[in-house]
Amino acid sequence: MTIDAMLHSLVRRRALPPSTQLRRLFFFTTSTSVSSSGATASPDPHFLVEYLVDTCGFSADDASKVSKSRPRVQSTEKLDAVLGFFRSRGLDGANLRKLIIWKPGLLGWDVETNLVPKFNFLRDMGFSESDAVNVVVLHPTVLSLNLQNKLLPRLKVWESLFGSREILLKNLLVSRRFLSNNIENVLRPNLNFLRDECGIPEGRISLILKSHPNFIVQKPDSLRALVDRAEGIGITRGSGVFLCILDVLNEVSREKFEAQFKLMNSFGWSNSDFITAIKKHPRFLCLSTELLQRKMEFLVNDVGISPSNIAYRPVPLVLSLEKRLIPRFRVMEILKSEGL
Repeated sequence: MTIDAMLHSLVRRRALPPSTQLRRLFFFTTSTSVSSSGATASPDPHFLVEYLVDTCGFSADDASKVSKSRPRVQSTEKLDAVLGFFRSRGLDGANLRKLIIWKPGLLGWDVETNLVPKFNFLRDMGFSESDAVNVVVLHPTVLSLNLQNKLLPRLKVWESLFGSREILLKNLLVSRRFLSNNIENVLRPNLNFLRDECGIPEGRISLILKSHPNFIVQKPDSLRALVDRAEGIGITRGSGVFLCILDVLNEVSREKFEAQFKLMNSFGWSNSDFITAIKKHPRFLCLSTELLQRKMEFLVNDVGISPSNIAYRPVPLVLSLEKRLIPRFRVMEILKSEGL
């Protein structure tokens, strides 16, 4: 049967949709024909774009970017195998597209050699299949690192820093991308700087790492700049809350910090009051300016607490307004009305 007859027969039986699947068959029969005649096959530049749009839901622009990184795709065999493997593990849709954009080369990987061992390793660590997928989404570098020479040694370092395998597994599921940073060029210099130059004990550093591992994997220059910021507002390196304040400042931009200061100044806080509150409970800086204003208005206007007292006891600022502060205030009002 001729190729033309094959195509018409397939379409009549609806074995192939009359668009990309036909294009694929035409592409490969043409490629095979050219190859068998001794000439060099010239890949269709639009083939991978259409494949990604049709099979993964890519936009044409994103598919084109991926295609430029994989210009010599000659077969759907590996493409289908890779996508089929990820989907069999529950990885699909937007997460699959993000993974392909991050590493277009994985479309040409061998499933048994490159992918199966990584997922088996995550399973052996104690992750369920769904959790293993979440780890890959949060830490795609797991797929690209050499298992024995890179990934395993890196995980051992982090397990040592966290203090247990359980905390490592928890952070792999909730903290994004800390695993991708270089141990020797980023992690160790930062640890040494905090310990040797800032005088922060390793035990205290470990406490911060357990809840915010990304803090320690910022660029060493960025960490030094953060220390300069803290010292610039009057927090000394010898302070017991120095590391906690560094962790908070890492999440709060200079612009947001200035906005918070101006807001609290409008309630009568002096610069000294602001620094006092930061030293006692720096997490209030992470609140949005709007929420912080609502809490201050409630505490000052409704409850009747003076702004200076709030500065010395800032814990109410980080409590939920609707679930903690207002209900407790209502109870106090009832007690007072009963003369209790």
